[in-house]
Amino acid sequence: MILKWIFDRLVALIGLLCLWPLLLALAVMIKLKMPGGPALFVQQRVGKGGKLFACHKFRTMMVEHHGSSISVAGDARITPFGATLRHYKLDELPGLWDVLIGKMSFVGPRPDVPGYADMLEGEDRDVLKLLPGITGPATLKYRLEDELIADYVSKRQAEGDSRPTQEIAKEYNDTVIYPDKVRLNCYYYRHHSFLKDIEMILATVLGRKVKFAGEEV
Repeated sequence: MILKWIFDRLVALIGLLCLWPLLLALAVMIKLKMPGGPALFVQQRVGKGGKLFACHKFRTMMVEHHGSSISVAGDARITPFGATLRHYKLDELPGLWDVLIGKMSFVGPRPDVPGYADMLEGEDRDVLKLLPGITGPATLKYRLEDELIADYVSKRQAEGDSRPTQEIAKEYNDTVIYPDKVRLNCYYYRHHSFLKDIEMILATVLGRKVKFAGEEV
């Protein structure tokens, strides 16, 4: 859709030109509050057509950490300042660059780490026909994903589950959250429109909900 293409690049350019002082200030604060590592977190993610691209975010975790790509609220790997960046979605701002160069869109499925896309089968692979997005229906529905996973982990541990936190979190993500995200993203592929994109962008900025696929996300 040509209108979406023009909108993405024009708004990304305007955003970078207007927000560069904030981007610079956040980068400096990350270096001061989380020394010993870069301000940016660059990771290979799966983009359109299943091709890998370098996805840019502000770093929110300690430099030396190990474990699952699934994060949980209160995760020891996430620094206090990183938690603030995540809560207000400020860690996503460097993604404006990825939108500007055409690797991402403002609205679409979140780019997965390698491995998850390999599990998509049949019509679910339609998700890979879309540019990944900074926001989207699945992102809106699971805007508090870390907290949801933390609640599930706490419930399981209270019931006597002695597995490591990350293992329980991955189970919940892989069996409940991720399949639901795929469902929403496939629906978006078949029913997306420019006006609905604008509505989802506004819902993201204003912290509101929007009706999509027969539910509020």
